[in-house]
Amino acid sequence: MVRMDKPEVTDYDGCGKCLVGVRRLSRKSESTNSPEKQRDLILKATADVGGHIIGWADDWEVSGATDPLTRPEFGPWLRDEKGPYDGVVGAAVDRIGRNVRDVLNTAYTIHGAGQLLVTADHPGVWDLDDPNQESELLIKALGAQLEHRAIKKRIQDEHVRARGAGQPKKKPSYGYMYVRRVPMGKVDEIKLHPIASKEIRKVARRILSDTTGEITISTECARLTREGVLTPHDLLAVMYGRKPEGKAWTYQTLKQILCSEASLGYLMHKKKPVLGDDGRPKKIAPPLWDRATRDALIKKTAPKPRSKGCGKEARAARGTYLLAGIAYCGSCGERLIVNGQKGYGCTARVRGIITSQHCKPAPTMKMALLDAEVERWFLSEYGKGLVMKKEFDPGTSYAAQIADLEADRARLREDRRAGLYDAPDDAEWFRTEYTRMGKEIADLRKLPERPAGVRMIPTGRTIEDEWRSAKDDAARRELLREFGVKVKLNSRQAKERVIIEGTNVYELVR
Repeated sequence: MVRMDKPEVTDYDGCGKCLVGVRRLSRKSESTNSPEKQRDLILKATADVGGHIIGWADDWEVSGATDPLTRPEFGPWLRDEKGPYDGVVGAAVDRIGRNVRDVLNTAYTIHGAGQLLVTADHPGVWDLDDPNQESELLIKALGAQLEHRAIKKRIQDEHVRARGAGQPKKKPSYGYMYVRRVPMGKVDEIKLHPIASKEIRKVARRILSDTTGEITISTECARLTREGVLTPHDLLAVMYGRKPEGKAWTYQTLKQILCSEASLGYLMHKKKPVLGDDGRPKKIAPPLWDRATRDALIKKTAPKPRSKGCGKEARAARGTYLLAGIAYCGSCGERLIVNGQKGYGCTARVRGIITSQHCKPAPTMKMALLDAEVERWFLSEYGKGLVMKKEFDPGTSYAAQIADLEADRARLREDRRAGLYDAPDDAEWFRTEYTRMGKEIADLRKLPERPAGVRMIPTGRTIEDEWRSAKDDAARRELLREFGVKVKLNSRQAKERVIIEGTNVYELVR
């Protein structure tokens, strides 16, 4: 075996045997083809042909069905985007590709360029001009393809079995975590993730309790990213021992989490709940919230028409400037922007806005000075006010339960019309389940319905406490918005340099 203290990567020297080591794994946990084992095989095969490694093309978490040309690390080498090299070396043919087409296309691309193809499961360099070696490569590629198909079939069969048994086989939904008593064993329990569940519940609470229209999916995405809350992708990476990529929260990701039935603790398949023998969704975990809350989230986050005809919600203010979006020019009424001197100023006239041509001289003020003045005014005006926590009460949700049962019953009727329950045993089961659902619906209709609403709970904190504990100016800006604070900046010649206005409400509801 090649000594491990020998440098694994050297410079390209044009010797004719400057090789790129190619490694691939669908999952890093594949023990039979671990990165270390592939490295050792590649180094030995390289030494056997008298070559040396000038770079590594390591594609981890990449399916064998992926075309080598499009693989993140191997693809650029094949497309001549990584500089000169004399060939590639892999631990086996199936690490180059998992089907006949990809292996042969890659092999003949390399051969046609006059480069070398080396794999540890074949002695020496592959000579595709030799019919015997060409046949051997074809047989190995076919074996890899058949093995890949067999693995894929076993995985599909296992997923079908798991769905029938009510067992999860995919990655946990955001807000949840798998508990395994044996490492890499079966999932023994699904629990709420202690951090993610708290964060997503906070998002739901903030959106549902907002009455200003200022807290939306977009603003929550900006807040979560700003506060460093891990996205679902990065959270899974950390949970499985990988480094997070620092991705930002996106509108579609957050909306999917809030509106998905996975939040009710259901086993999901193709974004729909898996139904059990009783015709109801299979529940495998505690819910993040109840159905009534989910229905309220769907309604609250639905696109709303705006005055300018836009069907989507307003975007979150960019940056963390305290007065972004709430400071205006006292002369022309246009919003102030942050200029190059880290101050607020009106640039409407120089931007060619017709209604601002009279704005001379345009007001400007240092950011620190205007921020400090607004802070003093806000705390003196509202600082002693109380902070009230607003909690969304989903109500009894009997109507939602009745709607679910009626949908389940309608689905059974449609299946019966399609002839799915014609057998005697199935017909008896159908009558039993249909009767049970009807009785449950009737019982629910007798119960008094309590509509959804909002209740206020004192927190014992003041508005000044909330201001001082805010993480950044973007969070403080949210406080200003909740009180309807607007700032007008006039030129130095005006009698009042700064005019600040707010609502007459002296309690903060959060």
